[in-house]
Amino acid sequence: MTDPTGFPVLHAELGDELKMAYRDGGPRFDGSGDGPVVVFVHGSGPGASGHSNFKLNYPVFAQAGIRVIVPDAIGYGDSSKPEDAEYTLSYLVEKLGRLLDVLAIDRCVLVGNSLGGAMSIQYALDHPERVAKLVLMAPGGLEERDVFMKMRGIRRMLRCIFDPGGITIESMRKVFELQLFDSSLLTEATLQERLDVAMSQPRVVFSTSRVPNLAGRLAELSCPIFCLWGMDDQFCPPSGARRIGDACKNTKVLTLSECGHWVMVEHRDLFNRLAVDFIKGSL
Repeated sequence: MTDPTGFPVLHAELGDELKMAYRDGGPRFDGSGDGPVVVFVHGSGPGASGHSNFKLNYPVFAQAGIRVIVPDAIGYGDSSKPEDAEYTLSYLVEKLGRLLDVLAIDRCVLVGNSLGGAMSIQYALDHPERVAKLVLMAPGGLEERDVFMKMRGIRRMLRCIFDPGGITIESMRKVFELQLFDSSLLTEATLQERLDVAMSQPRVVFSTSRVPNLAGRLAELSCPIFCLWGMDDQFCPPSGARRIGDACKNTKVLTLSECGHWVMVEHRDLFNRLAVDFIKGSL
């Protein structure tokens, strides 16, 4: 099976009857086998998957000679969606770590947005020796929960998920229009692929979601970091960009006006070029 970009869709056995779907493609960039693998870690929301979040990005990285791994987190995409799990940050990060173990990836670059950004930060805190660099786009986990609950996008997303009438393509449209400053970039194909996945997700994926405030631990991160944030983000407060810039060493922070939560979609050419340069050490 391949995804629409032509990447093979594979499944890794994680134990406990869990399978994690992932895409795998592209050589390591230096041709020697020693360059870092780049792992894309997607965000939350109904219907999220690695492909849906990063389909405009990971093929470009692979074309630049970088091996990319694009997993679907447990509870998302084509991965297992157990109804008896609690989808806390620690649970999702532990399953990501299992995937990397199964694939024998001892060291990697993590590229994460939103919830995936929080997962990437937590994994780097737990396993600093295994993370070469971080690329973060509006990562979650940098404010208290009540701050996120006041964000317009988060409120609308929760209404969509927990509406008694169920998730519809129109309720999805109302959510994902808020992901973008320029909502004309939202395609019907993206909405449909998201809806197809959302129909298979148990509500427990979202009702048990818990992400602690990691802001107080940012200074512990030791790897180089490149962070991008849209100043019109309605899901994760842009104040997080300043938190990262103030707390982290060896860090580059780029904020963009007229840009929402999906930097990698609204400014895909800029993101792809700068992130590849950062990973290769030329930014």
